Amino acid sequence: MTLRLGDIAPDFEQDSSIGKIKFHEWAGDSWVVLFSHPADFTPVCTTELGLTAKLKPQFDKRNVKAIALSVDPADQHLAWIKDIEATQKTVVGFPIVADADKSVSTLYDMIHPNQSATATVRSVFIIDPQKKIRLTLTYPMSVGRNFDEILRAIDALQLTDNYTVATPGNWRDGDDVIIPLSIQDEAVIKQKFPKGYKAERPYLRVTPQPNK
Repeated sequence: MTLRLGDIAPDFEQDSSIGKIKFHEWAGDSWVVLFSHPADFTPVCTTELGLTAKLKPQFDKRNVKAIALSVDPADQHLAWIKDIEATQKTVVGFPIVADADKSVSTLYDMIHPNQSATATVRSVFIIDPQKKIRLTLTYPMSVGRNFDEILRAIDALQLTDNYTVATPGNWRDGDDVIIPLSIQDEAVIKQKFPKGYKAERPYLRVTPQPNK
């Protein structure tokens, strides 16, 4: 199954480190970061889940819930969580889906046979409160994810949802933003962007971030 931006994230019911999860019900009205890791008791995954745990205050501030997944069973997740918490000096406050039958991995196309026929790659799905997939990332097994980039992308998605703007390359919260080409009426521009804008070209109009 090919999932594209704007598609509804498929619902599922599966076991996890906190018991049975009905995904859409669990997500509620929050944004969600659903991410897969190849296997429990592996070094890169241990660091990634530790980072996710430490970022809970940042996720909470953005109304985001994190949920991990691998094809390991729930009892193994629970044993591994103890290692994560001990080695990464944190508390794992998010669920890990136990996708032992690979049903969710298949639904979300998380197993890439040229990487592994059985284990999930490092997939990331950012899902909004309407359950729409807004951003996807896929990393190989040997490369740990940049969770700063995941937070940055969530900031950009939430900003562009709330204001009629786009974000330039390498944008971070507080940086200038771009006025999209769909807005051409100068009266509308003045109303929407009272701080004004700079135009290096007619198509490149930069304005201060509206909510700062």
